[in-house]
Amino acid sequence: MKITLIGVGLIGGSMALKLKAKGFASYIYGVDQNLKHLEEAKELGIIDEIATLEVAVSNSDLVIIAIPVDATRKMISKVLDLAEPGKTFMDVGSTKEGIVNIIENHPNRSRFVAFHPMWGTENSGPESATGESFAGKAGVICDRENSADDALKMVEMVAENLEMHLIYMKAADHDIHTAYISHISHITSYALANTVLEKEREEDTIFQLASSGFSSTVRLAKSHPEMWVPIFKQNKENVLDVLNEHISQLRKFKSALEKDNDELLEELIRNANKIRGILR
Repeated sequence: MKITLIGVGLIGGSMALKLKAKGFASYIYGVDQNLKHLEEAKELGIIDEIATLEVAVSNSDLVIIAIPVDATRKMISKVLDLAEPGKTFMDVGSTKEGIVNIIENHPNRSRFVAFHPMWGTENSGPESATGESFAGKAGVICDRENSADDALKMVEMVAENLEMHLIYMKAADHDIHTAYISHISHITSYALANTVLEKEREEDTIFQLASSGFSSTVRLAKSHPEMWVPIFKQNKENVLDVLNEHISQLRKFKSALEKDNDELLEELIRNANKIRGILR
């Protein structure tokens, strides 16, 4: 199986390493605007050859688009223009509706499968890639009815080799759900980090006292804006909806503290504790 990897960073690089280790990928072409990343990816064994988009796609059975979602939207039509019978195209972006809407009427739409591996870290670049990233995680395929059967089967095989379990849903539903379980988490982490950084100007001992709990809470704040600004913009309406609810919940805690309402404070915490039964 020959694969084109468009974007050789954390997600794409990790997929490449795993698919190679499983014997699913025999040869991987790397395409990226960042020449340094391409050279690093080749040195790390993530890709076998640096190539242009046209050369890579023409020689590949599968094309994986692993770049920020705004870049995907800009180039997805151009990439699908290169589709030939039997070739499969997939993306790995964190938003889906905007991407599938752009190619809704593309003559090669059926060769594309919208896929989102539910894994990531605050790190970026090929040096952050790891082959054991996806095992046990969910992989989401969106709007499968719009993909050709053989293309869908190909991406299902990719997920199987990544050792992921599959979930199928509509692109619009996917974007709503990821706003709740991923996108709001990043905004919250960024906001908390900014809050503490502002206070740290006055009290330089804050970070000396920081516990593992604080570190895990703000870990996502290390995530790069190049990736997350486009995600927030692409999923703006859903993120705003979730953000409004989050602000409402913060106000409840603020009110309980201001009014010395211990009963409400305990109620809010006990209600939040229900998450234990969901996330084990």
